[in-house]
Amino acid sequence: MSAPTITVERDGHVLLIGFNRPDKRNAANFALLQELALAYGELERDPQLRVGFVFAHGDHFTGGLDLADVAPRIGPNGLNTVPDGGIDPWQVSGQQLSKPVVMAVQGTCLTLGIELMLASDISIAATSTRFGQIEVARGILPFGGATFRLPRAVGWGNAMRWILTGDLFDAAEAHRIGLVQEVVPDGTQYERGLELAQRIAAQAPLAVQAALANARLALRDGDVAAAAALQSELVRLMRSEDASIGMTAFVTRTTAEFVGR
Repeated sequence: MSAPTITVERDGHVLLIGFNRPDKRNAANFALLQELALAYGELERDPQLRVGFVFAHGDHFTGGLDLADVAPRIGPNGLNTVPDGGIDPWQVSGQQLSKPVVMAVQGTCLTLGIELMLASDISIAATSTRFGQIEVARGILPFGGATFRLPRAVGWGNAMRWILTGDLFDAAEAHRIGLVQEVVPDGTQYERGLELAQRIAAQAPLAVQAALANARLALRDGDVAAAAALQSELVRLMRSEDASIGMTAFVTRTTAEFVGR
């Protein structure tokens, strides 16, 4: 049997999801896309899992799509890469992921790698990382969310600068425009990304998911819709066991051990 194109491991409440085609610069073939979707499905379904951490084995995060393998599978209705039990990691269709995702990238990070970052919540980049939204140089357009998420994340001009030229840019530029939240020395991106994922996983999971959902509601439906949902969510969370644990920890000055109920 061939090696999995996506590795999946658990570290406490964190699901470690690793791109695993290092000999191909982690270019995404059809198998990788499907296995990644199944990993996201596992993250969503398992109540013991609170955060996803996406990284890559080898020197590069991803060289983008393995077009030789994927292009022939694009039919009249596009490309379907989500098998039963999976969730679209790029969040452009189907069930939405309710849990946060942290990413760590290095080396080359092209096309779908950037779009996966845009669909995630926090991204860490190694200093020497090179980014590129290069679809226009291949005769196609970004179809994993960059056309609507990148302008929102980094501003119209910054997004069009890189989407419409297909030029590469470095980690300093990615940080300047807000695509990544931290740039760290080469070789330390995994440790820093996992540290942040574990920090999130230590918080009350129902509260983390509620905060994330409300922020996404604001992006999708506007501030008024998000504001209207706040009070009912507050009441719901205050009735949870985790809220009681959090209050007790505050009063006793101890560390809360949340249970997700």
